Amino acid sequence: MRNDGVPRPRFDGVPRPHFVVQIHDARRMHFDFRLEVDGVLKSWAVPRGPSENPSDRRLAVETEDHPLEYREFEGVIPPGESGSGTVIVWDQGTYEPLGHDREGDTVPFAESLALGHATFWLHGSKLHGEFALTRFRVGDEPESDGQEAWLLIKANDRLAVRDRPGSPDPYHARSARTGRTLHQVAVAAARGDGD
Repeated sequence: MRNDGVPRPRFDGVPRPHFVVQIHDARRMHFDFRLEVDGVLKSWAVPRGPSENPSDRRLAVETEDHPLEYREFEGVIPPGESGSGTVIVWDQGTYEPLGHDREGDTVPFAESLALGHATFWLHGSKLHGEFALTRFRVGDEPESDGQEAWLLIKANDRLAVRDRPGSPDPYHARSARTGRTLHQVAVAAARGDGD
């Protein structure tokens, strides 16, 4: 990364991996933060949603990997199925891994995650700039349900929000794919309109 907080352009011709943030109105409302890593979507449930305010530290509980196709899912998961509830794609885009070792050499993103600290630059329709996922504790946080806990943190870069809350209201948020709210997706599914 250059000193001005803007990531270096890619010259290797390799497309950037994708990310998606889905709002999931399940048993408990939460955001699913998913990063494409080694052919799957690595996933974290973020109860209060990602924030663009660097002073906000968001709990992120790692969940099971999902197939890449799931990044486009928007609809209703039927009752009785795992994760039943309404889902919208709140944000989507690509990301650039930023991990480097002490000598300045690039560290593979999967390795950064395995080590418990991964930085990346989001190029989304709503989220922009540098973020980090940092593993900090196992099972001690009330919202972690005894699972490994991470923090999702926005870097204090020029794209950070400082004068207002940095998280969206999930009930009024609109899909980056369709412009619909959770309520509109649920009503369409109930009518049989589908996606």
